[in-house]
Amino acid sequence: MPLCLSVRMSDIFNERFGKLMKIAIDGPAGAGKSTISKGAAKRLGFVYIDTGAMYRAIGLAAVRRGIDTADAEGVKSILDDVDVAIRHNENGQLIFLNGEDVSTDIRLPEISVAASNVAVIPEVRLKLVELQRKLAADTDVIMDGRDIGTYVLPDAELKIYLTASVEERANRRCRELKEKGVETDFDAVKADIEYRDKNDSGREFAPLKPADDSVYMDNTDMTLEESIDKVCELAQSRRVGNKV
Repeated sequence: MPLCLSVRMSDIFNERFGKLMKIAIDGPAGAGKSTISKGAAKRLGFVYIDTGAMYRAIGLAAVRRGIDTADAEGVKSILDDVDVAIRHNENGQLIFLNGEDVSTDIRLPEISVAASNVAVIPEVRLKLVELQRKLAADTDVIMDGRDIGTYVLPDAELKIYLTASVEERANRRCRELKEKGVETDFDAVKADIEYRDKNDSGREFAPLKPADDSVYMDNTDMTLEESIDKVCELAQSRRVGNKV
């Protein structure tokens, strides 16, 4: 299935400046990276790529096979049999695991920790980074994750490190889960986020950290629309060569 892309503003950019643009958005769990990136991509006419969903797919594959996702050797043993693909349609990004649409299954709470565990395994990252770079090679793209600006797309024209307080990130995640009908406990959600923060920033290979040339964006006190506005403002400023 081909990528489905709104090209209005993207076409205008390319006509004026003659170059594709890559935007890398990194940050910790619950900062709103996916929601903000999707909103900005739609407004700008870029393709949105959620790399975290890829790691969730690997985590889901391990869980389904009864493998402890903290067992690096166990996870590595299934990588050759795991195929992760991203497709886009009018509703956005879909994640496929060995040909099965798992876009809903990867959002289960228990898969969050699984994704964080498998993401520290270098072999997993290497497998997925190759796919991520291919996806970003031929189109204007907004890609979010933990190491996009530092490792996956170090040549991105705009890099943003998006964060918020732990309490605000836990509140947002609780609201998101409740909207999906999932029972939540604030303390448990907060503990999960703190675990993932430690896991992501403490791993040896491509840890979570701001790129040296990234724009630091704390959206604790910003609305969703304000956050999307800011990303679009930064993108347009960077596209025309202004400093931000």
